[in-house]
Amino acid sequence: MHAVTRLRLSSGLTRLYDAAIAGLAAAATCWILVLMGLICADVVGLKLFASPIYGVIELTEKSIVPVVFLQLAYAARTGRITRIDFLYAPIARVSPTSARLLDVLFAGTGLAILGILSSFLLTDFRHALESGAYFGTMTIFSAPIWPFTLATLIGAAALAVEFLRQLGVAAMAAVSPDLRRQTAPRELIVFALALAAFGLAVTALIGADLDPVTLGVLSIVFLFAFLMSGMPVPIVLSLVGLGAIWLVRDNPAVAFRTLKVAATGTIDKFDFGVVPLFVLMGLLTNVADIGRDAYKVAAWWTRRLLGGLGVATVVANAIFAAVTGISIASAAIFSRVAVPQMTAHGYSARFAAGTVAGSSILGMLIPPSLLLIIFAFVTDSSVGRLFVAAAIPGILLAGLFCITIVLLARFIPGWVGDATSNDDLEPETFASSMRLLFPIAVLVSVVLGGIYLGWFTPTQAGAVGAFAALVLALVRRKLTWRNFKEILTETGQISVSVLFLIIGASVFSRALVMTSLPMDLVRGATEMELGFWAIVTLFVGIVIVMGMFLDSTSIIVITVPLVQPLITSLGGGIIGPDVVIWFGILTIVAVEMGLLTPPFGIAAFVVKAALGNQVSLGDVYLGALPYLAAMLVLIGLLIAFPALVTVVL
Repeated sequence: MHAVTRLRLSSGLTRLYDAAIAGLAAAATCWILVLMGLICADVVGLKLFASPIYGVIELTEKSIVPVVFLQLAYAARTGRITRIDFLYAPIARVSPTSARLLDVLFAGTGLAILGILSSFLLTDFRHALESGAYFGTMTIFSAPIWPFTLATLIGAAALAVEFLRQLGVAAMAAVSPDLRRQTAPRELIVFALALAAFGLAVTALIGADLDPVTLGVLSIVFLFAFLMSGMPVPIVLSLVGLGAIWLVRDNPAVAFRTLKVAATGTIDKFDFGVVPLFVLMGLLTNVADIGRDAYKVAAWWTRRLLGGLGVATVVANAIFAAVTGISIASAAIFSRVAVPQMTAHGYSARFAAGTVAGSSILGMLIPPSLLLIIFAFVTDSSVGRLFVAAAIPGILLAGLFCITIVLLARFIPGWVGDATSNDDLEPETFASSMRLLFPIAVLVSVVLGGIYLGWFTPTQAGAVGAFAALVLALVRRKLTWRNFKEILTETGQISVSVLFLIIGASVFSRALVMTSLPMDLVRGATEMELGFWAIVTLFVGIVIVMGMFLDSTSIIVITVPLVQPLITSLGGGIIGPDVVIWFGILTIVAVEMGLLTPPFGIAAFVVKAALGNQVSLGDVYLGALPYLAAMLVLIGLLIAFPALVTVVL
């Protein structure tokens, strides 16, 4: 009886805990919607009545940090914090006990870092409350700081509690009788030896008098070791950054203060509001069936071409990419829309699935693009200029994809399949096509036109675009209360996974600067007379390989801060003052190849998940190979003709 009572109590507490962290996340995502409305009202007031709403920018800046932290516990609970399972998954299969012990290590590390951060946030909250600190300008707009500090503290503490929960679950699993019976003594011995070796290495580092550059190199080694082990990426970045700062400055207090400054002072800028707003816009356009309409029009007008439905998929993806910056959304939509149409007309499932996966990456190159926004934040570049610079390469890549399909259909027809006539497609006139594409044209004009013409900042354009997409979904009667809640939840989870990575990357980047490793790399490359193009080629190759194991955002936040000083120093006289913008476009193309390469290949996974047993994962990867070749061609063109990027700047 007592056991049953304890079980019920435990189940009740779990439900209460889950409801609590889900409530925190829901409050944060609802606030994103409020910020969207305020920014739109501010834009209307300023542009139409020359009367802005005072305080919107300041309120947005103060809101971003708590919005992220309030969602972190729920993101960790649902597995949305980015991690790499490249080595962890095989370890879990071979030795479940070792995997559980790794989980204990990961959760304990996260608990320690969030515990330290929470203590600093508690001090900040007390100071803000006692001092009556406020932001804004008195008599115009002002608000107290303490509610925002309190919300951030609650979010950090909730994440610490979640890591504590994970620690307890992993520890109990590691010592459970069932797992002990499956565990061979050698597994525990190997794990204990590995842990001891790591402990000795750390002890040696603490005791050794190493120069900062050596510590910088060792930081990168430890970074990749932890990443491959399966530890959450933001925690890895924070842990290694803290360790490096501690050793370089020989003072843990400096490291801990850096953590607090990075957590609260990295993303508290109006520009970072663009991330959740563009994600919200993309998800709303998905619900509004814009992708389906684009494919319907493109399929009819390309029906006479060789591989016409494949070309239609690329064209529709390019159109859809102009209103959403998320490749994964494109992969999910066109897997359901384009693949059934292609296979019904005789195209092979491998070609159809590979075409959807390959063309989906256009969403991260054709502006507005989430990865371009992330690159801008990491390099302190202009989001607007990156959007402008990406237009020609994006269109060029779409054209290369279309040429690839036509060449395959002409010279390797067996790869494409036995395509039949497309005359049974629903006919379209010019007028009907324009009617279907009109909503897309409006969104593109509002978002990109507003940015290019200087009417909006990217964040304002994201808010206006999200509001327009919301109205469009309502007018088309595609938005229900259920899918609206799903959109808000997904907006928050995608945004927090990106912004938490940026916070972790900020800690690591500050550590790299303190080690002076980037500056020494610049000096070493200059002394060794390594050519600019050799460095660029090496970087592209490394990024493509990393794409096999890491997600796109992680690659950018890890590699770009290390390499950018080299590119800027050596490339200014070759590419010109816009070398960082050119480097950004090149980086995005190389990084996006990782979406199509095994074993990570997230776009391939999304297509496979959407199609179920219609196609194997291996066939998706094979079907995407020609598009990888086209992307390599684009990289070659961007290197050979940098003006493809810079001519419009």
